[in-house]
Amino acid sequence: MAGNRPIPKQLWKAAALSGMASYLDAGLIVSISVNLAIYRDSYDMGVWMAGAISAIVTGCIAVGSLVGGRLADLFGRRRVYNWDIFCFALGAIVITLAPDDVTLLIGVLVAGIAAGADLPTSLAVVSDAAPSWARGRLVAFTQVMWMLGIAVAVFLGFVLSTTGMTGARLITGQLAVAALVTWAMRSRLKLTGEYADDDARDTGAEAAPSGTALRNVWTRAALLPMAATFVFYVTWGLGANTFGQFGTYLLVTVSDASQSLATGINLAFIPIGVLLTIAFVRVADTPWRDRLFYTAATVQILAFVIASLTAGALVGMLVFFVLYQLSYPFAGEANYKVWSQLTLPADTRGTTQGLTYALSRAVYAIAAFFTPALLDHSPSVLLWTITACMTLAAFAGVFIIRVLVPRSPGAVRDRADPRVASTEPQQT
Repeated sequence: MAGNRPIPKQLWKAAALSGMASYLDAGLIVSISVNLAIYRDSYDMGVWMAGAISAIVTGCIAVGSLVGGRLADLFGRRRVYNWDIFCFALGAIVITLAPDDVTLLIGVLVAGIAAGADLPTSLAVVSDAAPSWARGRLVAFTQVMWMLGIAVAVFLGFVLSTTGMTGARLITGQLAVAALVTWAMRSRLKLTGEYADDDARDTGAEAAPSGTALRNVWTRAALLPMAATFVFYVTWGLGANTFGQFGTYLLVTVSDASQSLATGINLAFIPIGVLLTIAFVRVADTPWRDRLFYTAATVQILAFVIASLTAGALVGMLVFFVLYQLSYPFAGEANYKVWSQLTLPADTRGTTQGLTYALSRAVYAIAAFFTPALLDHSPSVLLWTITACMTLAAFAGVFIIRVLVPRSPGAVRDRADPRVASTEPQQT
């Protein structure tokens, strides 16, 4: 069975170094969220500056994704791959040492744009180096790193909650150190392309410029998977991002939970998410990846229906969190990452996925601006809207599975290879 074939250590190393983009992306967003009250008090920050910093993090990641993915396709993915992580380190250092709110804002701008640029680029690099039978596992592993970025930032925020600016500097400082170490290791990473399939070898993903023409993006082969993966990611992400940013706020203001209980609920479920994301990696190159999606997407919708029917009551929210944490690793962002690398044309992966990342994050930023007001007006309206988004995401996922994945270059090649065809179980 192709999904059980061992992956060379060099490719796992590449996946881990690429996954640091997701670690730093999540770590930056969560650390700013965790430290925002401390920044506000220490810098005597006004409400508009506090709001600007929160919005700019997401906005800069969107801009960085758009620009970075295109630059990677133009000037070489490995070149951009090495330098955007270095720029992130510089931004994180500025955030860590910032003496005032203006300097903090500059650091957030630099780190946010660099983090966004690294997301599509790093995925394209590991995808280029991987054979089709290993691509799912290697790309899905970056989602494990994303979960770890959240876990580390939340854990440090909890442990250092009484240390003020010292703790805030330590939380962002570890991101700077991690980025510098990653930059040094990426610079020495050797990817010869010996494991890659023909579609990956043709991308020009090495340090030499690839110069992919922008017109290649506006073809049916690129537009259809780009549109489908965008619809899935933006609709699923509206729910996930809302609960990521406002889950604690909702529990306190709507469910009448205490701050400590609300924080504890979020902390308690992080290990479940990490473990189940690792489980997704194990099946990412097998038919079970897409088979499990149907069940997980159904459970995920059920979770939001229960939250909506109970209008955010605490008991309903506890049931929601259990069902949601059990389902989203198999019907969420990890699927988007794998499907994007499987279905998007190899020569435009950086540009096209950069577009879907950028547009989705822009929608998330706009939605986040209105979420507190909508919660105050009617929690039920917000929850039912998210339920509708999750339902649409499920339909988009089914379309990707049934129409686009079977047409992907790796799937076509595997069907033509008798060694794979004879070992792969038939899908029902």
